[in-house]
Amino acid sequence: MNPIIPKEPVIPDLREIDVELLTAITFEKEVRPQKCDALFVFSGTHSGHWEKAIEAYHRNYIETIIVTGGRSLTGIPHPHWEGNTDREVSEAQVIVSFLIRAGIPSHIIFSEEKSTNSLENVKCALEVFDFTKIQSLMVVCKSHATGRQIRTLKKHLPNQIEYIPFTFNTVYKGTEVNRNNWMETEMEESVYGENIYGLTIMELKEIFFLWMYV
Repeated sequence: MNPIIPKEPVIPDLREIDVELLTAITFEKEVRPQKCDALFVFSGTHSGHWEKAIEAYHRNYIETIIVTGGRSLTGIPHPHWEGNTDREVSEAQVIVSFLIRAGIPSHIIFSEEKSTNSLENVKCALEVFDFTKIQSLMVVCKSHATGRQIRTLKKHLPNQIEYIPFTFNTVYKGTEVNRNNWMETEMEESVYGENIYGLTIMELKEIFFLWMYV
């Protein structure tokens, strides 16, 4: 079924309960970090992608890391990203290099360098790691992409896996965008679109049910 909601929609008037629901859909419920079988790092050029992975390892939350990312076809790289000077360098290569520099053993890192978006991150990761052997997965990504990216994981990975977000906030025009202020920032339309981009009415109803009763 085709998406019914554009990626950058005009935001309608929202009630407080609407904002709460959209916040839960976007940022997921707040979950205390805990030890997991593996860590999944979505692709990206923001330093948070490797900083959170390094933090998770040194806090003994994980012992296996899956890193994803070739080069995005549409995204604008972070201005301070090391790969800006070399079009042949993949996002995964840069992330892995920071992990190794931080003392993380290379033999616990699984990586793929072909994907160009979140869906491909997951599908290509299936080619380099056996997810049937794990029960829990910590997820590193931007906080305002958490809901969409965990939904992508749930759709393509085995059903037994429990997901623990371990995310980072981003700064837009000098303001950190987070679950408590996104409706008050200039990122509100982008975050709102991130919430529900690609969702059908049936999927929105399913997410609402889970949010209310799980």
